[in-house]
Amino acid sequence: MKLTRSYLVLIFFFTLGISYAQDGKMEENTLATEKSKDSIPESKLIATTSIIDTVKVDTTLILGKSIAIIDHIEVSEFDKKWLDSWKNNVIDSSLVIKPEDTLGKLVIENFTTEQLKERIAHLDSQTPFNFEYNPSLEKIIKHYLKNRQQTLANLMGKAKYYFPLFEEHLAKYDIPMELKYLAIVESALKANATSRVGAKGLWQFMYGTGREYDLKVSSYVDERCDPIRATEAACQYLSKLHGIFNDWDLALAAYNSGPGNVNKAIRRSGGQKNYWNIRHYLPRETAGYLPAFYATYYIFEYADEHQLYAKNDVLHTFETDTVVVKRQISFDQIHKVLGTDTELISFLNPQYKLKIIPVVKGRDYTLTLPKFASGSFVSNEAQIYAYAEADEAKREKPMPKYFEANDRIRYRVKSGDYLGKIANRYGVSVNSIKRWNGLKSNNLRVGQRLTIYPKRAVASSSTSTQKKSSPKKSAPKGKYSTYVVKKGDSLWLISQKYPKVSVAQLKEWNDIWSTKSLKPGTELKIY
Repeated sequence: MKLTRSYLVLIFFFTLGISYAQDGKMEENTLATEKSKDSIPESKLIATTSIIDTVKVDTTLILGKSIAIIDHIEVSEFDKKWLDSWKNNVIDSSLVIKPEDTLGKLVIENFTTEQLKERIAHLDSQTPFNFEYNPSLEKIIKHYLKNRQQTLANLMGKAKYYFPLFEEHLAKYDIPMELKYLAIVESALKANATSRVGAKGLWQFMYGTGREYDLKVSSYVDERCDPIRATEAACQYLSKLHGIFNDWDLALAAYNSGPGNVNKAIRRSGGQKNYWNIRHYLPRETAGYLPAFYATYYIFEYADEHQLYAKNDVLHTFETDTVVVKRQISFDQIHKVLGTDTELISFLNPQYKLKIIPVVKGRDYTLTLPKFASGSFVSNEAQIYAYAEADEAKREKPMPKYFEANDRIRYRVKSGDYLGKIANRYGVSVNSIKRWNGLKSNNLRVGQRLTIYPKRAVASSSTSTQKKSSPKKSAPKGKYSTYVVKKGDSLWLISQKYPKVSVAQLKEWNDIWSTKSLKPGTELKIY
């Protein structure tokens, strides 16, 4: 995903326009209504307003147009002052593009080996890592500077958003701040990055390691791609590895290849514990892992000296805020009500695989938005959820069912099976099955056992039979009160009137499985 600076500036000022239009607000709303009328056939505009969850909403909302949302001007001013105070403290020159500088400059001109040695010695004096000069490291640094200028500039733009988040967690676990550069080596700061062996996210967690650190994977969410949860897990894992080896270089090598490979390399080297002495006994990828980390560390610390500046920066972390969602909602629904760009929502919330935020018991899933948009979301939360429910009610195809991939399974190949059939059964790809099992072709044999990490719940035949024969679940017995549905009511709004009552319970108690059946005058049992 590429978000240009000019594109994001337009989004930002569009949001500001909504938040701060005071004298011209009525005029804006009138113009928006007229524009909507021009773009929709008159036959669809017979009814000017409809009641949705006790909020008067223009019927054009249901047709996917904008809604005049509530704003709290004074609170928006508080937000503006808070953001301005942070912006005034941003003094990192590497985040500013100087007009006189271009990426076309030869950034390694007059850059000598002696200069590099001096700079590395200076960095080594400030870090717990064994940052030593060697010719191979010099080659990597100069290669990056000469051939990856645009990539480095883009990474610096992303770092503006991610690094403050990383630093907060690194400080919490008393881990060296330099480890923020590890995420660049792991994923190039791509929150949805996937390796050839299935590792995912900014910190490249494999499925099993992710589960060990409470990173859930479901049909809706892959928490390995959640910047906050994954960074917390990475800090815990790195702390554990450092506790084992008592050396940050070895801890990083173990993060990449596993503690077992590092231990074998130490044994093969005759007991050496310096990374540079055991490097040739490590897997090939890990042998180049730390040099890449050190090269990145050097370039970011000496970016100004090499005339490297951030490009395509998105937002500062402090320009965003998070909201815990109380109802399942999609990025598209948020966009239609708030006008926030869907690409920006996707960048800020990369963990949601289907661009839908679910509500799951025992798991608080949040929505990250630009500061002003988050204020609008909170001020209009009931309206937004009401719109989401109305939007889902008119869908022909229901939302995908939530399913959590709790663990791997072992599947035994039967007669008539082929990889495509098995992949479809468990909601995974053929390439994933081949990768998990080291298969080089699509050929299978009867009786062969396959390891699968399912993304779809599949009941066994015995379970299915049992479900068919089991009686229908009856409503609970005992005292209950009655609620008469009013015009504009929704199951979510009704559930909010009763503590400890959920939408699912209302559906079960009253045998309601479609919001279309919720009509004024209907009597609902509340236990």
